[in-house]
Amino acid sequence: MYDSKKIAVILSGCGVYDGSEIHEATLTLLAIKKQGADYEIFAPDIEQYHVVNHLTGKEMNEKRNVLVESARIARGNIKPLSAFRASDFDGLIFPGGFGAAKNLSDYAFKGAKAKINPEVKKAIIEVASANKPIGALCIAPTIIANVLGNVTLTIGQDEKTAKDLIKFGSTHINTKQCEVVVDKKNKIVTNPCYMLESTIVEIAEGAENVVKEMLKMM
Repeated sequence: MYDSKKIAVILSGCGVYDGSEIHEATLTLLAIKKQGADYEIFAPDIEQYHVVNHLTGKEMNEKRNVLVESARIARGNIKPLSAFRASDFDGLIFPGGFGAAKNLSDYAFKGAKAKINPEVKKAIIEVASANKPIGALCIAPTIIANVLGNVTLTIGQDEKTAKDLIKFGSTHINTKQCEVVVDKKNKIVTNPCYMLESTIVEIAEGAENVVKEMLKMM
């Protein structure tokens, strides 16, 4: 049904604590293909904010590159975000993970005063200006709210993060697992994923619900 539609997926590394949440990223790719659409993967060619040992949770004394790490999830089939052109795609989606708040932005450290990576910001503005849908999972809606301001979205039920979204000028709606918030006017679709206590089955359903709503808008 959607075999001619193509969605750009922007990753932020590899691993929940310092990059893309791998379940969310992989299940987003699966959801796109299950609906008959296609995807292309991008990531900024920048150094990660830091590297976290995912076994111990402790910071490691080494440096890694966001594009190189994201290529692990993409199986090498990935492009630098600088190559992204909104005209080549029907929509844009951001899986979550702390990389969205540490590498694509500095929200994890500066909250409502956060700044967005310039290439990420440019991609969002280009897609929104072209009246094409944007999806965001988990903590990634903070990026969308920061860039676009007056949009309606969800990060689940976390009060502090919700208040920051309001400071960005956005409207926040509390949601449960698998539920999505659809801003039809601005074509924004969001789901809380692991911002709530969720199972991998619920992550899969949430990602699929986001993709389904995005495809309806294309």
